[in-house]
Amino acid sequence: MAVTAADLPIATARLVLRRLVPGDAPAVTRLVNDYSVAGNLARVPFPYREELALDWIGSAGEQIDSGDAYHLAITREGALVGCIGLTLKRNALPEIGYWIGRKFWGERLAREAAQALLDWAERKLGLTEIEASALTDNIASQAVLRHLGFVETGPGSQQFLSRNRHMPVVMFRRVAGPPPPPAPKPILLVVACALVDPEGRILLAQRPEGKSLAGLWEFPGGKLDEGETPEAALIRELREELGIETRESCLSPLFFASHSYEKFHLLMPLFICRKWEGRVVSAEGQALAWVRPDKLADYPMPPADVPLVALLRDFL
Repeated sequence: MAVTAADLPIATARLVLRRLVPGDAPAVTRLVNDYSVAGNLARVPFPYREELALDWIGSAGEQIDSGDAYHLAITREGALVGCIGLTLKRNALPEIGYWIGRKFWGERLAREAAQALLDWAERKLGLTEIEASALTDNIASQAVLRHLGFVETGPGSQQFLSRNRHMPVVMFRRVAGPPPPPAPKPILLVVACALVDPEGRILLAQRPEGKSLAGLWEFPGGKLDEGETPEAALIRELREELGIETRESCLSPLFFASHSYEKFHLLMPLFICRKWEGRVVSAEGQALAWVRPDKLADYPMPPADVPLVALLRDFL
């Protein structure tokens, strides 16, 4: 199927994939002339000069016109953030490749751009199978490909100009169709407690450095051990974290939080406790704060805890 000028650019929620122009050469050079980027690309030499960028941009335009390949600029709000390409081969499967400038990593731009190009290729070019590859140590790129529905087909080896040698790669293939459903996330059950002192203040504990969500404030509590009830786990956690003793009869279930994090789904019942024995101390070195209900929102919390603040404030 012939591609016309009206078929490009390709727009997504955040990005525009368009033909490269000579004015893109400085940005391409600046972003690719970074070994953390170039070192993952088989056909890019390092160091990379602007003259190479200009030659490649000219060649990319010719390949689009001939229908041999579709190498496009990935832009956001008019600025170039990377490039993506689909190369059509004789007697072989088409191949997709992409790169994103290092300062834009972590924003899932490669996923968005590649999904758009794959959908476009299926719709405009009628492509049903596409292959790709990634260095064996490029875990991030492999994750992008798997997210897009690519399936690993085996090991391979490719010459990498930036490294001046052959490197081991993982080969992937994608067959057009709906992406497989995401794997269900494991459910993590934790328990938390709103300790309320005689002045009506609530205790918050700050997550220490070295833990996920470090620096955020949360209600005391923790994970359930195998076979533990939420009440038994909370009594144990309050003893271990704060050096206090309480009983199940002093714990009243109040609310619960249900929140999906990247790798698991958190289910967290929140209990309220007004009676305990001993003096609250930081047994594990975390910072503690007694906070009045109307001031809870001043303390940054993990996403799962945030909805509980308004409920708890209204309840008290």
